[in-house]
Amino acid sequence: MSILLGIDVGTSSTKALAVSPTGDILAESTASYPLHHPRPLWSEQSPEDWWQATVSVVRDVVKKVGGKRNSVTAIGLSGQMHGSVFLDKKYQVIRPALLWNDQRTAAECQEIENRVGGRKALIRMVANPALTGFTAPKIVWLRNHEPRNYDKVCHILLPKDYIRWRLTGELATDVSDASGTLLLDVANRDWNLKVLSKLEIDSRWLPACFESEDVTGQIAATVAESLGLSTECIVVGGAGDCAANAVGNGVVKSGLVASSLGTSGVVFAHSDEVQIDPQGRLHTFCHAVRDKWHLMGVTLSAAGSLEWFCQQIVKTGDPKASMDSLYDRVTSEASAVARGSQGLFFLPYLAGERTPHADPLARGSFVGLTLSHTRGHLVRSIMEGVAYSLRDCIQLMQELDVPIRQIRAGGGGARSPLWRQIQANVFGQKVVTLNAEQGPAYGVALLAAVGAGNYKNIQEACKATIHINSETPVQREPRQYYDRAFPVYRHLYQTLKDDFAAIANLEC
Repeated sequence: MSILLGIDVGTSSTKALAVSPTGDILAESTASYPLHHPRPLWSEQSPEDWWQATVSVVRDVVKKVGGKRNSVTAIGLSGQMHGSVFLDKKYQVIRPALLWNDQRTAAECQEIENRVGGRKALIRMVANPALTGFTAPKIVWLRNHEPRNYDKVCHILLPKDYIRWRLTGELATDVSDASGTLLLDVANRDWNLKVLSKLEIDSRWLPACFESEDVTGQIAATVAESLGLSTECIVVGGAGDCAANAVGNGVVKSGLVASSLGTSGVVFAHSDEVQIDPQGRLHTFCHAVRDKWHLMGVTLSAAGSLEWFCQQIVKTGDPKASMDSLYDRVTSEASAVARGSQGLFFLPYLAGERTPHADPLARGSFVGLTLSHTRGHLVRSIMEGVAYSLRDCIQLMQELDVPIRQIRAGGGGARSPLWRQIQANVFGQKVVTLNAEQGPAYGVALLAAVGAGNYKNIQEACKATIHINSETPVQREPRQYYDRAFPVYRHLYQTLKDDFAAIANLEC
């Protein structure tokens, strides 16, 4: 039987998924690695950690499916977006990769906008403003702060594309992931040479761009045997994790929206045309669907906010407890708390914020604490605060007349019935889950199936494999409460914005 692999290079771990052409999950494996914060607001990882994790999970799933070496016919790659991998002329990693949630590049964002003629001009050229998480500011930061390293640069890759190079020896990317570099002509789906020229970035450093289902190479002989794969196994373009997750949720036609609660939170809407928020609050990127686009809003600390609370606050009192058991415990406590957390609000800006504020200096905050609040109140307020932040994204889409006929919940946070119910009530719209819960890895496995010829396109693949599993309806009274509370949540950021900047100045 033909087997398809989906590999997702995430922020905390790499996951491999073995899938049949009919969409059945045959095996999966995950390997984790550290995330480094050498300074406040900095976020880095070692690309070698990604590779070692990839080797581990691929070997594991190949062993689990027990197939012959040529059983795996195609691989799709997904990964955390925006990260910068700098390679020298010998293809050696120059320094640790700067990640999507790294916030050191505020000055470089301003420099980029100045170089191209202003924020509006940049949005016209690449459909998005300069944000600290994107790749281009990281390149400029390297030039400004580590000139010796910058002088060594010959190739720049995104995280999943570094794994592609290790697997195939080919330098390539896909248009959905490249959209997040701030260097792609999103409307025309290729590198924007005018922007590259104005930023004085050598276009030869960037890999070729492909559509997500296109074949970009085959497994190199030097790694095939060690991974249990054949050199006939193809590797398709794949997608950035957000677009890959949308494919894994079947969000491949107009009217469908994905709400994903991973480390970051993402609201993702399919678009048949290029739709651009003139203020740049929403991202407009190429979709993993050929010749289609998407709009996306991102909150940087979604399930990551709950992970922070469990890791830094709860686990210190029970260091031997597993994270899963801690999640179960605190979620149970939050379930006993009434909607609204007794007037407690949480602003989930632990790593700054992207949509709608684009503010790297924003800080996480509990507002409204009293002596009557318990740990359950804090946890529920975190869940509600994240849902409010995603509603911020949905509201911007509605302002642009993006059709929203169905919201599909995904990501680790969507496994919580409580969090799904909070989302439905905060959004004021029914939330559904799907039979496929594997997110980006599943999405790129389906793209691999298209590349291998099992389906004529990704729409056909999704229709054949993805179905609604459950529905979470809106509850009337909680919805009415959240409609009253949401403006309060939004006003809190405006009230605290200047204080966040003052706090950042104190830290300097």
